[in-house]
Amino acid sequence: MSSGLEARLRPAHETAAALTSTAAAALAVGVPDVLLVSPPWHLVLAAGLLAHAGWRGAGAWRVLRYRRNLRRLQRFEMSSLQIPWSMDRLYLGKGFRWDQRHTQRLSEARLPSKQGLLTPSLLRRTAERLGIAGPAPAGLGGDPALHGVEPAESDIWMDLSERVGHTLVLGTTRVGKTRLAELLITQDIRRGEVVIVFDPKGDADLLRRIYAEAQRAGRGDAFFMFHLGHPEISARYNPVGSFSRITEVATRIAGQLPSEGQSAAFKEFVWRFVNVMARALVALGRSPNYEEINRHASDIEPLLVDYFEQWLDREPAAAGWREELQRQPIDKKSLDKGLQSRGARAVGLVEYARRRRLYDPIAHALASTLNYEKSHFDKLVASLLPLMEKLTTGRTAALLSPARSQPGDWRPVFDWNTVINVGGIVYVGLDALSDYEVAAAVGNSMFADLTSVAGSLYKFGPGRGLPGQVTPRRIAIHADEFNELIGDEFIPLLNKAGGAGFQVTAYTQTWSDVEARIGSRPKAGQIAGNFNTLVMLRVKEMATAELLTDQLPTVQVMSTVASSSVSDTNDPGEFTDFASRNEDRIAAQTVRMLEPTDLVQLPKGQAFALLHGGQLHKIRMPLPSAAHDPMMPAGLAQIGAALAARLDGPWLWPAGAPQILSDSDGLMDAGDLAGEEGDRAEQRQL
Repeated sequence: MSSGLEARLRPAHETAAALTSTAAAALAVGVPDVLLVSPPWHLVLAAGLLAHAGWRGAGAWRVLRYRRNLRRLQRFEMSSLQIPWSMDRLYLGKGFRWDQRHTQRLSEARLPSKQGLLTPSLLRRTAERLGIAGPAPAGLGGDPALHGVEPAESDIWMDLSERVGHTLVLGTTRVGKTRLAELLITQDIRRGEVVIVFDPKGDADLLRRIYAEAQRAGRGDAFFMFHLGHPEISARYNPVGSFSRITEVATRIAGQLPSEGQSAAFKEFVWRFVNVMARALVALGRSPNYEEINRHASDIEPLLVDYFEQWLDREPAAAGWREELQRQPIDKKSLDKGLQSRGARAVGLVEYARRRRLYDPIAHALASTLNYEKSHFDKLVASLLPLMEKLTTGRTAALLSPARSQPGDWRPVFDWNTVINVGGIVYVGLDALSDYEVAAAVGNSMFADLTSVAGSLYKFGPGRGLPGQVTPRRIAIHADEFNELIGDEFIPLLNKAGGAGFQVTAYTQTWSDVEARIGSRPKAGQIAGNFNTLVMLRVKEMATAELLTDQLPTVQVMSTVASSSVSDTNDPGEFTDFASRNEDRIAAQTVRMLEPTDLVQLPKGQAFALLHGGQLHKIRMPLPSAAHDPMMPAGLAQIGAALAARLDGPWLWPAGAPQILSDSDGLMDAGDLAGEEGDRAEQRQL
């Protein structure tokens, strides 16, 4: 019956046997008389001795290699060209599947009695001092035993079918999250997937890597950069200009406002107010954007006047309304106090419609905003104005509120539907270090927009409104530091968008960051439950480490207990005066397969991962090779120059093209939408 003890961590006793057999083989060949063997049998004896020496030497090498792995990190480097990739699987690095044996070996390696075996020998230390042998790789830190417990590692791959279940990557700063992101993004680009990378910090090295991989894969024309920190070379995007339902505009804007306590009531009022403005803008043929919302939030009357005039012009029952207003001006003194503080033109239009009993849902909603006294109304929407000021100030305003026609501006305007239909590669740098709130607002709006696109893909499939058959594409979304971007919009993107081909990989430092951002532990748990794959690098927070260890089973670890006893006798008839007994007892102890402290001691570039339905794997990811990459741009200036020289690729909207909305709650019917989408397809072909 097996005891479960492998005795791998021990002195290499086989070394003496191997050396003795080698020496005896030399004697058998050189001086056979010493061994009393005559030719040619001395050669047979020498061959047998060498075979024995090889067998025992192999055993000694296995023991010594195992001890070396436990005490010395092995550096794993790989250039971009060497990264393997597949159309069916995702490469994660080298490693092995962790089971009870590895927990047993790790427990043995940490016994005080074994520490002498893990100390480098005097010969090794002397060689390192003299420079004969290189020192252990610097800068990796951690406990090398966590990976050294399995000398026979192999390539670790994950089935692509698992990615639509989404992946969560946790790790403290500077331990390899970005390198893992580069590894996964590189493979996604080479497979031809739509790749969208959210980077709140605006990491220039990550941007350069994505650009280089797009060029290497022959997809340079599909690369696009949106960067709040570099608006002069960034393409433009309207976070509220594309939607499936008109109410999404209000949801994306009001969703950035606080909702605790009394703020909830003001948030609901702001939602209704923004929704009224968005409906009016779309009805007037204007695309909603932050500048329009900010302008009309401060003064709703110009929008009301524009809409009422257009409505009354097309309303048969209002024929001759202009002349009637001139003949019968409104006496503001007879009106409610709220209307008395408003402009005469706006009040006149509202009162005319009321007297003639004309009804239009958008006109009625706009008119209801005039019933509030202006100073009181400004207080109700006061929480909206600071947010809109942040989003419409400085050079950022031109990125988030692109004009329909702006001659001389080469920066294209994009939307997610277009990116997905043509297989784009998008880098989104949000420059959160400079302005956290603007970065969070834009990131949340983008997530909400992507969720809306996922809903459209569910309902209508890819390429809606485009001629011909559009092949479905997988959409790989990589969200670095996603705790800075997460909001209520992120939850449906995780638990409902997998069927539309969305595969989200989220990176963050601690799970407490997510809980603090979302403001609710149950909601944070709901988000965690939507990640089927978990990759955890070195973490410093025990609660984060337990997110992995609490999902693991317990195992039994065997240990030996030395026992000795002595007994004597004073019976003169007995032949023996005393008896002694020595034995080793094997005891089993139930422990967790991994302890949270193990995750705290992971070296840089190493991780534990729950793959394929909760199977635990130990992985070490390739570190970047020092070799120069000829595809790597020197800096952002070179990327900007390449984008400007390319002007607008076939998948980007020209800067002056209007943004076509996908639906507007009845303002466009199905035929109108198909025609609009067809026009947009023709613009791209031209």
